[in-house]
Amino acid sequence: MCIGLVVLYTERLEECRDFYSGLGLAFAREKHGAGPEHYAAVLGEGVVLELYPASSARPATGSLRLGLVVRGKDAVAVGPAQLTGRQIVTDPDGRTVDVLVR
Repeated sequence: MCIGLVVLYTERLEECRDFYSGLGLAFAREKHGAGPEHYAAVLGEGVVLELYPASSARPATGSLRLGLVVRGKDAVAVGPAQLTGRQIVTDPDGRTVDVLVR
């Protein structure tokens, strides 16, 4: 068994897309039927991370901790001083993201 999909609902869609893009994720804009426009990125092993706009029906994802392993050359968001190793950063919604830069 493995995780295939993680969906984050956010009130800061563009800011979150920029943040996670800075960690090396390549997002594509998507829209399925009458659903809202959102962003999707495929991670290793085919796992999909989606960023959706929060709504009254789907409120913003609350407390969550993500752990991501990224390549050093892709990890702009963790800063140039942190080229390798582990760093804890916070996304625009205040969620903790544990980043291991290799």
